[in-house]
Amino acid sequence: MKKLFLLFSHTLTSMQEENAKAFLEVEQFVTLPKKLQNLWSNIPPHLTTLHDHLAPLKAYISKEAKRGDLFLIQGDFGGCYEMVNFVKDLGFTAVHSTTMRDVVEKTVNGKVEKFSRFEHVIFRLY
Repeated sequence: MKKLFLLFSHTLTSMQEENAKAFLEVEQFVTLPKKLQNLWSNIPPHLTTLHDHLAPLKAYISKEAKRGDLFLIQGDFGGCYEMVNFVKDLGFTAVHSTTMRDVVEKTVNGKVEKFSRFEHVIFRLY
């Protein structure tokens, strides 16, 4: 059973789920345990290296991932760089979601507000 591990701070949209099933042949989505999700979603900006910070996440992946699994990796640029290289070195596939942005300006109570709507397009290989 091919799994997609979510190193990602959002909830997948139904469009992303359908796309992952159809084009990546994903059968199961794996969210991180709460403690690891918090670690991924809150990478401290003052750290000069992420090696120690990401060590628990790497240990989890090494233990849980099986041949053929994929990783959706999005978030802190440095964290993404390190985790993409890590999973690729283990022989896994890393992807990210591409989006189409639609910007709408509305006047609300005499003030112009800008709203951005993002819509998933495809998953792209790193």
